[in-house]
Amino acid sequence: QVHVLESGGGLVQAGGSLRLSCAASGIVFRVNRMSWYRQPPGKQRELVAEITSNGSTNYADSVAGRFAVSRDNAKSTVYLQMNNLKPEDTAVYYCNAFSSYYSSDYWGQGTQVTVSS
Repeated sequence: QVHVLESGGGLVQAGGSLRLSCAASGIVFRVNRMSWYRQPPGKQRELVAEITSNGSTNYADSVAGRFAVSRDNAKSTVYLQMNNLKPEDTAVYYCNAFSSYYSSDYWGQGTQVTVSS
């Protein structure tokens, strides 16, 4: 059984930091591309950051230079370090595990991040 579980969300003031974690089980973590998406209130879900199985990273322009994605294959966990948070970063943040090799695509339930001005 596959589980993808985000944690670390919360309420923070503008300029503050948070670190999100996403622990996955039931998958071959090391071959998955792990991604963070977010869905602001009333808007569509959008890609925030991703890290491939070989460690290559990609960021949305809106978070580049403020957010950093990393992974620990030994712990089957991906992280999103968010610095200099802005009110427009307020959203539900979702973790995604994708593998083309296994034709699998799994989502977590999401964690709320709220940035106050």
